[in-house]
Amino acid sequence: MRIRFSGYFPGFTLLIIFSWIVSCSGSRSNPPEQGSSTSGNAQNTARISLIRMVSPSENAEYKLKDQIKVRIESEDRTVRFDSVKVYFDGRQAAVVRSEPWECSISPSFNTLTGRKSVKAVGYSKEKTQSVTRFVIINSDIKPAKFTFSVVRTYPHDREAFTQGLFYDNGVLYEGTGQESGSSLREVELQTGKVMRQHNLDPSLFGEGITLYKDRIYQVTWRNKVGFVYNRSDFRVLNRLYYQTEGWGLTTMGERLVMSDGSNILYFLDPESFTAVDRLEVYDDEKKVDQLNELEYINGEIWANIWMTDLIARIDPSSGRVNSYIDLSKLFPEAKRREVNADVLNGIAWDSSEGRIFVTGKRWPQLYEIKVIK
Repeated sequence: MRIRFSGYFPGFTLLIIFSWIVSCSGSRSNPPEQGSSTSGNAQNTARISLIRMVSPSENAEYKLKDQIKVRIESEDRTVRFDSVKVYFDGRQAAVVRSEPWECSISPSFNTLTGRKSVKAVGYSKEKTQSVTRFVIINSDIKPAKFTFSVVRTYPHDREAFTQGLFYDNGVLYEGTGQESGSSLREVELQTGKVMRQHNLDPSLFGEGITLYKDRIYQVTWRNKVGFVYNRSDFRVLNRLYYQTEGWGLTTMGERLVMSDGSNILYFLDPESFTAVDRLEVYDDEKKVDQLNELEYINGEIWANIWMTDLIARIDPSSGRVNSYIDLSKLFPEAKRREVNADVLNGIAWDSSEGRIFVTGKRWPQLYEIKVIK
């Protein structure tokens, strides 16, 4: 997402928010207390694994709404188990009480793309043991491919390293990046004139911005701090602290949505700025990472894919990419080099007029476009 010539920009892992399903194999039985006696048979039983998962295999790939068949076998034929509970992505999906130790996870459980856990827990009188595999859930549709037509062009500040963009009530708002150059701006659409500007501390690298009620939110890249502003005068109302990088930001109803440069979108409570949910984004073949600047448009999350000329249109209820918009011909690479412009980045939606605006880092123009097949 950042400066093209600076090379590698790693993603990050959100440290404090999410509970992951962790596999646990082996015996749960407590070790014998000192001085107690344990029979040799009991010691042997403790060392024997109870079950093994035959299918699915690790990182097996499926589509949304596929049935996932699970088959369990005894690890040692001399050790019997009484029942098996099967969990998918942390939810109990089935209970098997007799041979064959098989079941199918219903498509009703398989509704989100991403890397999901399949966990089986075997029970016997002597012990309990679990085994976990992970599977990949891709989208069940091939994304449509769209292009565009230009409706109108507007001037854009060629020094603006655009990181965030939104439009509201006749006004364009822009967040810019780079150390010693990050800002929040109110921009006159017709002329590109900056009407109001708040500069960030020179040590901060500004990123995505969004509007929630009468407040503007802005995140920074690696500084782990963001800001809440009063929209009318850009007065700082609050600071936001988080243990992640910040890339794109948008508003979806009563939640904020943030990207981190991976294929994960985080859904945040606006008051606490803590994540209440997350979504892994996939198309029909692979995970779609490098998600950058975001905009919520007509029930979809639109995301610039960093270092490409593509916008992914994402279904927030499943994580699948519904379609891609190819903007490679909007401001071609050769022309960008002539004026020292950088990558496509910036999507704004005029909900009242149904207009879509896009631009890029240091682009001399902002474009109103119409998406076409």
